[in-house]
Amino acid sequence: MSAPLGVILAGGRATRMGGGDKGLLKVGGRTLLAHVMERLAPQVSGMALNANGDPTRFDALGLDVLPDTVSDYPGPLAGVLAGLDWAAGKGADRIVTVAADTPFFPRDLAARLEDTGTGMAHPLVLAATPDSDRGQVRHPTFGLWPVALRDDLRAALEDGVRKVVIWTDRHGGREALFEGEGEPFFNVNTPEDLVRAGEIAP
Repeated sequence: MSAPLGVILAGGRATRMGGGDKGLLKVGGRTLLAHVMERLAPQVSGMALNANGDPTRFDALGLDVLPDTVSDYPGPLAGVLAGLDWAAGKGADRIVTVAADTPFFPRDLAARLEDTGTGMAHPLVLAATPDSDRGQVRHPTFGLWPVALRDDLRAALEDGVRKVVIWTDRHGGREALFEGEGEPFFNVNTPEDLVRAGEIAP
């Protein structure tokens, strides 16, 4: 089986950073998107970027830019749907998503998501990490998504579903647990986070 396609989710409005494109902020002299693309590229058979607004600002990346097809910034599920529609047009059966503001995610993310989805008719898996209070925390922008469920997802969004886990739970979604690896899903939400990312960058 060929590797999945990869979709970088950057469709949010970055309100806690004062707006703009978080992915174009720099850590260690490179943009967050450059870090994300470097980690994702070896894990997938092709990449695209989910982002809204003028796509030409990302021309230097050389990626297809996929806007949300659902209005009013409904969240990550809209980006997932845009990615699934793009993948369907390429004849692919699944995508792996990552967030544009999370530069240190595991280099074996896709493989471990796929391993966890083994045996599922429509593999649907979210990354998760241990949590002392809740057992584990799911990271809904890091997932394996089947193209076969894209019309179901479209209908759910049209019905007002916004939380990722509400939809994945409906379809028996699984969790791939990433343990003992520091903070693999550390994301940059604030200016302070950006400073910290620079401190922990490899």
